[in-house]
Amino acid sequence: MASNRHLARMIAVQTLYEWAFLSERFPVDAKLDEKKKVGEILKRNYDEFQKSLNNKDFLYGLVWGTLEERERIDKIIKPAAPEWPIDQIALVDLTVLRLAIYELLFKREVPPKVAINEAVELSKALGGPNSSRFVNGVLGTVYRASDIYDPKEDKKPKEAKKKK
Repeated sequence: MASNRHLARMIAVQTLYEWAFLSERFPVDAKLDEKKKVGEILKRNYDEFQKSLNNKDFLYGLVWGTLEERERIDKIIKPAAPEWPIDQIALVDLTVLRLAIYELLFKREVPPKVAINEAVELSKALGGPNSSRFVNGVLGTVYRASDIYDPKEDKKPKEAKKKK
């Protein structure tokens, strides 16, 4: 199931990235047209991978949830990456961050470390050479500033002393 969710996240990023890329170049005036376009992209991407994906609801929930919370998510990203204005973040990195923050702070179905790790893996697979470090840093900052942060999670267990 975990790998199936990873595939769903990959398809969600692909869908959100394609929509964002097209929106930048061919802006739409009406929200209805926007939803229709996303729906078309999502259906096409799902149809391509449906034999390998058994959790359509998870995929669709990620895409529509991320889009619905996009403005709030972007407001969360800004202070977490102050040297990188939203319009200067590589689109694939921004897409991965949006999805991860949605899953981390809004959906909350998986532990924070899982959401962050999945985003780092997606950025390694889809982004540039520094994408994973950037995504990890931003998500770590977002997580530590959130109301779900538990400082105890940052403390690593002490290694047991080796007996001679």
